[in-house]
Amino acid sequence: MGQDRQEKVATSLADAVAEEVGASLAPVDAELERLYPGDPGTRQPVHTVYVPGDVFAADTVRSWGDAALALLDEHAPDAASFAAVLGLADDLAGPVYERVRAKLAREPVEDLRVDFEDGYGPRPDAEEDGHAARAARLVAEARRAGTAAPYMGIRMKCLEAPVRARGIRTLDVFLTGLVEAGGLPDGLVLTLPKVTYAEQAAAMARLLDAFEKAHGLEPGRLGFEIQIETAQAVLAADGTATVARMIRAADGRATGLHYGTFDYSACLGVGAAHQASDHPAADHAKAVMQVAAAGTGVRLSDGSTNVLPVGPTERVHDAWRLHHGLVRRALARAYYQGWDMHPGHLPTRYAAVFAFYREGFERAAERLAAYAERAGGDVLDEPATAKALGGYLLRGLDCGALDSEEVTRLTGLTREGLEAYAAPRRAGLTAGE
Repeated sequence: MGQDRQEKVATSLADAVAEEVGASLAPVDAELERLYPGDPGTRQPVHTVYVPGDVFAADTVRSWGDAALALLDEHAPDAASFAAVLGLADDLAGPVYERVRAKLAREPVEDLRVDFEDGYGPRPDAEEDGHAARAARLVAEARRAGTAAPYMGIRMKCLEAPVRARGIRTLDVFLTGLVEAGGLPDGLVLTLPKVTYAEQAAAMARLLDAFEKAHGLEPGRLGFEIQIETAQAVLAADGTATVARMIRAADGRATGLHYGTFDYSACLGVGAAHQASDHPAADHAKAVMQVAAAGTGVRLSDGSTNVLPVGPTERVHDAWRLHHGLVRRALARAYYQGWDMHPGHLPTRYAAVFAFYREGFERAAERLAAYAERAGGDVLDEPATAKALGGYLLRGLDCGALDSEEVTRLTGLTREGLEAYAAPRRAGLTAGE
């Protein structure tokens, strides 16, 4: 009865006060919207594969998948043996193994970067020109044939003085080749390595702006990833976070921050035997990257391992366990992307990713369904957690760990419903809805 009582509502502030506060904060509102637009809501690949410019071929994506399947056939020919190597739970062994093999047959590489930097090295100008033009032609042909990875592009040389002109020319040759072959494809990704100063990110943005104007492209059509490979990229001489300045200097064109495991470790004097993505120095750099990128729409990528699964079965298994553990560790720390250096890394990349999403799937779906239905439960989730749950399920769908039918069955939500929770600002929802 008391709950039905109509309460008297009284206020003390004139409407003009709220209007004045709103006017004073309008510049801040605009700044927040510009600098922190939130996640773009598009698919993020789980990895990036780097292939030297002279090695990249029309069948690279398929050949990597075939090589990975051959390694499984030789060193883990069934679900039980693969699960035993990686320590997968019994209930995950079959589903994960089946999905890994299906992924390697259907879409072995999610993101491929044709490398003209460390993996390619210095070459005569005519040779690099030819390889850059060839890369553009092959990427365009793969798009038309439906054999391309979902994301493809190049890593150019950096903008440091000794290689600056070469890097700019390779970028120009590649992009011009794509335009002349029919236009810039969807999923185009450009990577700028060894960025040390914010001015280098600003210079890259100017280069892309100039290219867009030269071809009458929509402003902002081209973005780029920033590779963090030096100490100065993380901490400036004045003690501030350089990486945050880089994001801002890119003027909305930065799409990702990629951690460079070996260059960064070497820069700090870490010995070769200890250069790994789980080193404390790596954790510090990535934590700074993570905070700097939060809310900006710029995504993070972990680095790689240089321990390759080659040789006798025992050595392959050891390399698989190492790689699987590093990927699992990165996922738990919200680094949803990493580098893969060899076809043998693909089975454990996908095994780690698929297990990560499948083992938490039912609980995440249950919590999001309870939140959506206001049903309560044993965890009192808030809008921020609902956002994380929606994002988790979407990532699982995008990579193939989960199927849309099972997600809808357990959550009662379509993909559009998941997206509304994962990106509430873009969906027009308030924090409390």
